[in-house]
Amino acid sequence: MNQEFGAVVVAAGSSQRMGGKGSKVFAWLGDKPVLRYSLEALDGCGAVQEICVVCREEDKEQAQQAAEGLSKPVVFALGGETRQESVWNGVQALQPDWGYLLIHDGARPFITPEMVETICQDALQYGAATAAVPAKDTCKLADAAGFVEATPPRKRLSAVQTPQAFERGMYEYAAQRAQKEGLLCTDDCQLIEWAGGQVKLSTGEYRNLKLTTPEDMLTAQAFLQAGREGICPEKEGNTMRVGYGYDVHRLVPERELILGGVHVPYEQGLLGHSDADVLTHALCDALLGAAALGDIGRLFPDNDPQYEGADSLHLLEEVCRLLGSHGYRIGNIDCTLVAQQPKIAPYVPEMRENLANACGVALSQVSVKATTEEGMGFTGSGQGMAASAVCCLL
Repeated sequence: MNQEFGAVVVAAGSSQRMGGKGSKVFAWLGDKPVLRYSLEALDGCGAVQEICVVCREEDKEQAQQAAEGLSKPVVFALGGETRQESVWNGVQALQPDWGYLLIHDGARPFITPEMVETICQDALQYGAATAAVPAKDTCKLADAAGFVEATPPRKRLSAVQTPQAFERGMYEYAAQRAQKEGLLCTDDCQLIEWAGGQVKLSTGEYRNLKLTTPEDMLTAQAFLQAGREGICPEKEGNTMRVGYGYDVHRLVPERELILGGVHVPYEQGLLGHSDADVLTHALCDALLGAAALGDIGRLFPDNDPQYEGADSLHLLEEVCRLLGSHGYRIGNIDCTLVAQQPKIAPYVPEMRENLANACGVALSQVSVKATTEEGMGFTGSGQGMAASAVCCLL
């Protein structure tokens, strides 16, 4: 079974409880629409291969604008009369190749690629999974007259969120059966439960709130401001991230040697799907690793024709844009190139300048060094080159 995910983002509501002034997912939160936050998080998750945005006909142009510039393919579907129907429309719009589905409410802007990855991994293991957090409040079960009927033990209660992820065949079976029997569920997990399946409760976050009322928007703005000031309500003081990247490429004849964006005169070049700039690739992986956003192979697959011969400095720019969308900025970068030949020192100043420009940082924040392995190993024998990079993100 294909173990990749197609994602459905539900953005077809009328937002009546928000005051009825247009759909809440297109309201601006900080410097972008609410929907954009979710799309960027899904775009940054390696498990997700395609995204479908489900929206109203009158909102389609705004939805398309919100999805501009993503690296993953995005398709659109029209919402139905119910949320359940809207999700089904989105599922049908996805390519049939994906063996798993990930369903998310577009009004939850604070998901992260790490959270999405966790849900996906649990779905692969258990067949169905959802983000959830332990209930903070004591909950009461009411009778028809509005009186307390029972008090479930709080330690067993969880508040369920999205994303929710499912094996595709399981979800489609449950959804089609529910449609025939006229069952309407409040979330997609309920479909699976009703059809006899089990759903794994995966670790969510309390800040993964759903924007429903104007008060929720105020809370979201406070979360966003706290993040920009380096304060995370759940991890206060955790404002620095360190990443490490390493890459290797083989030397072959009849290829240009490109290192740090510099065309270095030499009789051989590095073999790769892109321009094989081993130094820039190592830096990309260090930056992605520091933010836990996957790696360069996931973001720019070597089986994707659009990246054949790609300029790695442009890939680095894309990585830095992704980091910026998640609230990170670069503190400093330290790169080391390992090669026996040719001499690299004359080209280091230009490499530093290229990397600094691509990352949008000062030259003083970028270090590039070169060394040999004194004839030992594959780099010492001239079979290839290696590079490592360390970075600090704030």
